[in-house]
Amino acid sequence: MSESLVDAYSRKISSLRISITNRCNLKCLYCHNEGEQDSGNEITVEEIARLARITSKYGVDKIKFSGGEPLVRKDFEDILRALPPMRDVSVTTNGTLLAKRAKGLKESGLNRVNVSLDTLSKDRFGFITRCDNSHFDRVLDGISAAIDAGLTPVKINMVYLKDINENEMEDMIDFVRNKPLVLQVIELMNFQGVFKYHADVSAFERSLKERADKMVCREMHRRTKYYLDGAEVEVVRPIDNSEFCMNCNRLRVTSDFKLKPCLLRNDNLVDVRGLSDEELEERLKYAVSIREPFFKL
Repeated sequence: MSESLVDAYSRKISSLRISITNRCNLKCLYCHNEGEQDSGNEITVEEIARLARITSKYGVDKIKFSGGEPLVRKDFEDILRALPPMRDVSVTTNGTLLAKRAKGLKESGLNRVNVSLDTLSKDRFGFITRCDNSHFDRVLDGISAAIDAGLTPVKINMVYLKDINENEMEDMIDFVRNKPLVLQVIELMNFQGVFKYHADVSAFERSLKERADKMVCREMHRRTKYYLDGAEVEVVRPIDNSEFCMNCNRLRVTSDFKLKPCLLRNDNLVDVRGLSDEELEERLKYAVSIREPFFKL
């Protein structure tokens, strides 16, 4: 059995979350930009491939790409083709650029997508994204194209926002019903001074529990998936969630190629740009060794 990357809290790293750009064509009011500060030159295809190859020796078999908006990178297909064999490769996208590229992404090795869609109202979409609401139709087209391309299950990321989309929950559940879609209802995190939109998801989750035909609890991040008459709904609650942190198996990578042990911290980044394979491997082990849960039991 190969050596594993395990931190001081016995958390084994099996997943990378790589931000490949800070750029985005939307300006979502809640965006945390993967906890990044302003960065320099974007991570290259070669740097991503090398990190994936080295971490795969330690059992890392899952990669999620994020941004910014990953699909503003015209070389994203090149990134996918450069990866070693992985159990799961996915991307989180706003969906506006997905329709024309979904088939090519699948052919390049992408397994599935998460698409951000917080509302089924064009006007609310424009308010949340702080952009022209014409992008709304492009997101819906992107979701359809992802389904057609087999990038499934498509996970719909819906941030639960006070006084904005709380009254849309049944419509969103209907939207994913009997389709290869999973609705992920995400608690708003306290970034960018927008916590005034934070809403407690407890009442909504209780209603799911009362109506669910079946429930499956995932150890990772204390998530429960609810099955309701052909719809799959998952509630993601990161706020002050010690179980969320204690089960974290992910190492983050910034868009300028720094290892980021925790989403909520920027004081312990590990720069790995310009290193040899051997040096990168040592810095990787160091980054894992300094990981600690932001919220502790």
